[in-house]
Amino acid sequence: MKLLVVSDVHGAFDALEEVVGRGEIVLILGDLINLLDYRTREGIIADVLGREFGVAVAGHRAAGDYAAMRLAWTEVVGERRDDVRAAIDEAVVAEYGKCRKALSSAVGFCTYGNVDNPSLLKECLPSTMRFVDGEVAEIGGLRFGFVGGGIATPMAGAGEVTDEDMVRKLEAIGPVDILCSHLPPAIDSLCTDVITGRRERSSEPILEYLRTFQPIRHFYGDVHQPQASTWRVGKTRCQNVGYFRATKRPVIFEFEE
Repeated sequence: MKLLVVSDVHGAFDALEEVVGRGEIVLILGDLINLLDYRTREGIIADVLGREFGVAVAGHRAAGDYAAMRLAWTEVVGERRDDVRAAIDEAVVAEYGKCRKALSSAVGFCTYGNVDNPSLLKECLPSTMRFVDGEVAEIGGLRFGFVGGGIATPMAGAGEVTDEDMVRKLEAIGPVDILCSHLPPAIDSLCTDVITGRRERSSEPILEYLRTFQPIRHFYGDVHQPQASTWRVGKTRCQNVGYFRATKRPVIFEFEE
């Protein structure tokens, strides 16, 4: 028995549909839609507000300059705020429609990432694909714990959670064999992006959980070009399973006999 694990799909629904078509159980660890690909500058924001704006926002995001991001939004959007928000919302709904089609035959489990709208994501999943967050699922005799969401930022996205929220989710799942999250643990090499050259978002509560409970594996995504894609925290092997939009390949987890 094996599982196919992916994260950071960001609109690569044709590739996701191909993975689903292999007939294995699929684990999806968030960021299904593509607001803005900071690598290619493609996405909903660029479609609605133009590629030049997408390039500018990508630069500010890479630098972690949220104040500059907000200023850029204000300058470009101006009094069109409601119209722009409606256009973005419409595009997000359309993306989840494509996601629904890609996952129509999927069997497995899905949690959300920082760019996701958890409610819309949950609605687009087929009955054979379970939405999980702060929950445990038994697969092949192992306990898998799922904790979704990304780090809270000044942008206040629907998929962002506070450290306090994350602690509550981790307490809810208790000890598990495999931890699945969107966020990486707060380890420099795992959350440093070699392209932007900066430390991306990561979770201290997840790191503390790993040190305390020592699950066999920890699967996560979020950091697209990490300095290191695997790491050991005691007995736990941590593994980044993204960036699916770029790789088009799932990580395969095979159960030992």
